[in-house]
Order: sequence, then C-alpha cells, then structure tokens
Amino acid sequence: MLTKDQAICIRTVDYSETSQIVTFFTKASGKIGAIAKGSKRPKSSFDGPIEMLSHGRIVFSASNKDKLATLTEFESAAGTGGLNLLRNNLFSLNCCLFAAELVNNLTDEHDPHPNLFDSFLEFLHNAENAEEKCEMLALLILFQLALLKNVGLGPILNHCVNCKATSDIRLPHGGHPALSGVEGPTSQLYFSSSANGLICRNCESAFQDKFKLTKDASACLTNLKLLAESNENTLNEIEKLLVYHFTELTHRRPKMAKYILQS
Repeated sequence: MLTKDQAICIRTVDYSETSQIVTFFTKASGKIGAIAKGSKRPKSSFDGPIEMLSHGRIVFSASNKDKLATLTEFESAAGTGGLNLLRNNLFSLNCCLFAAELVNNLTDEHDPHPNLFDSFLEFLHNAENAEEKCEMLALLILFQLALLKNVGLGPILNHCVNCKATSDIRLPHGGHPALSGVEGPTSQLYFSSSANGLICRNCESAFQDKFKLTKDASACLTNLKLLAESNENTLNEIEKLLVYHFTELTHRRPKMAKYILQS
C-alpha cells in the first residue's frame, strides 16, 4: 500500500554505493525509516541523493512497523534546498542539524505530531533568513521549547514546580524576576531538570540538580517574548540549560550540542 505524506529528512545513512537509508519526520505518519533504492545514482527518480533537512512530498510503501519502508518518490518543495540554502551560515546550519537530532531523539516511529511538524518546518524556513547569531539562537530556543511541549515534556515556566508560587516579572523595578508569595522584592530562580521546571528560592535546597539562573535568563524563560530582545550571553545561558535538560531526558548528550555552545 502506497502512502503519501509531507516530510522533512532528519537523518541519512549510506546503505550501499547507490542507495540510502533515510529517516523522515512526516506530518501524518510521524517518524519513519525508509530505504531509498538507487537514490545516489545520477539519473535516479529522486534527482540525486536525499539531503538532510530537505523537505517536500514523499510516497512510500509501508511494511511491518519493525521494518524499513520503501521510498518510491521524493519531490522536494519548490524553493527549498535542504543544506544548500544554509551552507553560507555555518551557525544556522548547525542549529538546524541540532534541531533535527533532537526531533529524532525525542519522537517515536509511527507516532505523528502534526503541530510539531509545522513548527519544525517554520523553524527551518526562519533559519534560512536569520542573519544574526542572537536571532538564530532565539529561534532555536523557541523551537526546542515547542518540541518539548509537543511530545508531552514541556517544562513548567510560569510558577515554581514545588510550591506553585506564580511568576511575576517586575519590569518597572529593573526587570528583576520574582515569585509572588516569596519574601523580598525579588527572588533568585533556578531550573531543575528532575522537576521539569522553575524552582523558587524557598524550594531550591530540595533539588540537587538545580541550575542557577541570572535575572535576565529568568525573565526570558517566564516571558518568552523577551528572547527576541536578549543579548548573546543570556541566550547562551538558556541554551546551555536546555542542552543539560535534553541530556537528562535522553540520558545522552546531543552530538550537535558542542557546535552550538562553543560557537
């Protein structure tokens, strides 16, 4: 039975001199693995090897869920070129490859997440137009949070996970984040991966894995609209936190993380 779907390529492996094994994240079918026979031949029906991050319409023959599907058609969307459009901006390229790795690590085969597919595709389109490193980092952070939310692992960022005190950004008083119900005009905030969210000053001693946040990072996490206006140091701090969180969730450090954090 042939199945048609919209897909983004998130992993490729050479199978032979002429064929590839490709992992697609599709809109209706979720993540699938497929063999693209003859894709590396110059005159193949796929117009050459299938590249990472390329997206468009696919047709595949589904088989037993434990076996690879057979890719019969891949029609790249007009105006998209996978890696090619990002090669002139290495940081943006690495961010997109990192996003693809995370999608692969946090989704299961044949488990569709159509909203996540749309978010991923929008992220790739926006990455092609991102000119500044801060802009790209903000896009990556927003996508990472959307990914976590769509797979049911969204962190709690609007109140303390432990005592439920709600967040209160007091911009008129210098932009210092505080939690209502906590003594003092401002409060130090922490992030705990094991708790999956923010921890207030009064509760932090109960969480050994806490990640201490600066005031600017706290403000951004409790009001994501501020990411677009943040400086590189703040965005790097939040990205470092998220890499740590993804490492804890998957029990392995993402391979592409080093290219983001050292840039």
